[in-house]
Amino acid sequence: MSVKRDDIVRFAAEFDPQPFHLDEAAAAQTMFGGLIASGWHTAAMAMRMMCDEYLLRSASLGSPGLETLKWLQPVRPGDTLHTRLTILETRPLQSRPGVGLLKSRHEVLNQRGETVMLMEGFGMMRRRPAA
Repeated sequence: MSVKRDDIVRFAAEFDPQPFHLDEAAAAQTMFGGLIASGWHTAAMAMRMMCDEYLLRSASLGSPGLETLKWLQPVRPGDTLHTRLTILETRPLQSRPGVGLLKSRHEVLNQRGETVMLMEGFGMMRRRPAA
């Protein structure tokens, strides 16, 4: 996914109006040295990539939440992002036999292979009937 300057500013104007997300001159004076995407924008882009890559074709039933969300590197205009998924564990839900809980790690990487965001959390999936 390509990160565009106008998308960074548009997202920030609506949801995270800090100067280093909105104004290049103001951002240049910060520790970031230039305009960066909001971490929440990065998370939203990651969600879109997850949906496009697998969630919309899966038996997803949503998520009870995250254990970890870390923004490790700034995301800048012109970056190209992709995700890497690792399944950490799976188990059936005791309270709902047709539902499984999976714990996963999603890494969002830029074009240089740097991890810019890390999320670990849970997803609920419909289970196949026992054979």
